[in-house]
Amino acid sequence: MYRFLTFAALGVVALAAGVAAVFAAWPWWFLAAPAAVLFAVGVYDLIQRRHSVLRNYPVLGHMRFLMEALRPELQQYFIERDYDGRPFDRERRTIIYERAKGIHAEQAFGTERDIDGLGYEHLAHTVAPVPIPAEPPRVIVGGPDCRQPYSMALLNVSAMSFGALSANAIRALNKGAALGGFAHDTGEGGLTPYHLEHGGDLVWEIGSGYFGARTPDGRFDPQQFADKSAHPNVKCVSLKLSQGAKPGLGGVLPAAKVSAEIARYRGVPVGEKCVSPPYHSVFSTPRELIRFIARMRELADGKPTGFKLCVGTRLDVLAICKAILAEGAAPDFIIIDGAEGGTAAAPLEYEDHVGMPLTDGLMTVHNALVGAGLRDRIKLGASGKVAGATDIVKRLIQGADYTNAARAMMMAVGCIQAQRCHTNTCPVGVTTQDPKRARALDVGDKSVRVQRYQEATVHHAMQMMGSMGVHRPEELSPHMLRKRIAPTIVRSYAELYEWLEPGVLLAEPPESWARVWAAASPDSFGLPRR
Repeated sequence: MYRFLTFAALGVVALAAGVAAVFAAWPWWFLAAPAAVLFAVGVYDLIQRRHSVLRNYPVLGHMRFLMEALRPELQQYFIERDYDGRPFDRERRTIIYERAKGIHAEQAFGTERDIDGLGYEHLAHTVAPVPIPAEPPRVIVGGPDCRQPYSMALLNVSAMSFGALSANAIRALNKGAALGGFAHDTGEGGLTPYHLEHGGDLVWEIGSGYFGARTPDGRFDPQQFADKSAHPNVKCVSLKLSQGAKPGLGGVLPAAKVSAEIARYRGVPVGEKCVSPPYHSVFSTPRELIRFIARMRELADGKPTGFKLCVGTRLDVLAICKAILAEGAAPDFIIIDGAEGGTAAAPLEYEDHVGMPLTDGLMTVHNALVGAGLRDRIKLGASGKVAGATDIVKRLIQGADYTNAARAMMMAVGCIQAQRCHTNTCPVGVTTQDPKRARALDVGDKSVRVQRYQEATVHHAMQMMGSMGVHRPEELSPHMLRKRIAPTIVRSYAELYEWLEPGVLLAEPPESWARVWAAASPDSFGLPRR
């Protein structure tokens, strides 16, 4: 009975105020009108069948939906501590924002992290730090079959397509890349004028939908690919096998974001959900993958060509290694995306439970290539929640040659982690195709912020390396990264994990790798079928 008191009271007030408004001089309709509207809402709540809570709590039940809508903002601004927010805590977001603005990202009074907690990692410094180079080192990407090697920065813009991001966000990222001399991955949404407008170096990514190089029936178009990859801004081409946040699922662009413009660049219908399939039509085996990579390189006139994947099993990685050895051709680079990576739209179960974290995936690929004698031919990029200088150094220690950042770069252009990327209602114009929202993002200002963020983060990474006693990334070793595994036990990555010697898989595979190396086949992916 008490559930309906508010509803009943509104009815009484509406009736009494209505009568008073008719017979009294004072304008009671100011009270009668809103009470009558709320009473009408209550009547609708009682007869509707969609929400049980509203049928039991007419009018009052709407408070639940209001609080639910406000919960993310209340959590972020009033409840969460500086170090326990997700996906990026406030400390990490603050570092990105301050570096992008040219402010010193410093903190007083010591760390708030639990440095005695299990899993805490730290870098081992030396009592004899060394000076760092005036210019940060770069990585030459391009194997023996590459005719146009590219000099890659230690931190670059990771794959984010036009569609997932607004035109202004793409412009700002690309102009920032041009100002800072680092690479900008286009994502799988096609090569658009917004990627080319400011002259930044591009890694053109092709996914299973082959957007931008696609026949009317959705297959790969070699002529379109050759024509577009010849653009001087395109420095590398990348084939997307899988994405960390949704491996094995393919890409999804919600229907609300498929504008006429995006449909034109992608070659898909307007206003319909754009789904790239989870598998490629141009290959189905490791051999066919390696052959296609070699074909892409030739079509791109010898530019560096590679692929991106989130690692699922060691078996798949070793199958690719065997295919490289059998075919005598290799990708120039492999980008490892971690399961902690971001996306504009993916099922929650995939984000939470599918794919290897970046640490495991990166070390798996690095060790497989070393053990197969292929590591010197192939450069490794690491992508997945890279945001600060520590992330760069850790990934270099774990086997990467360079790193890519997506969400951190979004924050540099103004993202506030509202987590509305899939709704087309981004409050700061980064992940929307609504022109009224996108206009809030000023390209000139945000491009400088992107450049500042990248420059400061790489500088601090080099500074950390100097504190560790190394001049260049190649001098880093797993001994320099330590992890607490028990209250009184700390071990280095060299002690915690197995690191293969060059060529050992070809000679005498260690017991821990022997069975899976024997099972891997250059002619099939996945687990052996019985």
